[in-house]
Amino acid sequence: MALKKRNKAEASFSMSSMTDMVFLLLLFFMIAATMSSPNDIKINLPQSRAKTSTKTSIVRIGISKDGEYSFSKKKEKAQIIPFEEIESMLQQEQMNDSTFYIALHADEEVPYKEIVKILDIANSNKMKLVIATKSVQK
Repeated sequence: MALKKRNKAEASFSMSSMTDMVFLLLLFFMIAATMSSPNDIKINLPQSRAKTSTKTSIVRIGISKDGEYSFSKKKEKAQIIPFEEIESMLQQEQMNDSTFYIALHADEEVPYKEIVKILDIANSNKMKLVIATKSVQK
């Protein structure tokens, strides 16, 4: 008895289409990553012979750990003032010089709400404010 060999279908998987998809995805992500603009772009600014610099005035507001507020301009001695007068004094400085900014010197033990009061005054009057810190030596 002669048995014929039947045609069997092979159970194999072609990886060529899978590798094509992987390479297409790799190519897409590489192009997409180069298209995004990073935040720290280096810009070559034009040069000029004119030497101009802006003179900004600094107003210092201090808050001691006892809750006392002090106010001083750039080269003046600090004077202790009540909190209610701070906004009017800052508005007066803003009328004199719109490029000024506030340096807030607060003791590390001052409650956070006292600092937020000054931040709210600066924010409501659209003033620039920096919080002063001391540098740490390593």
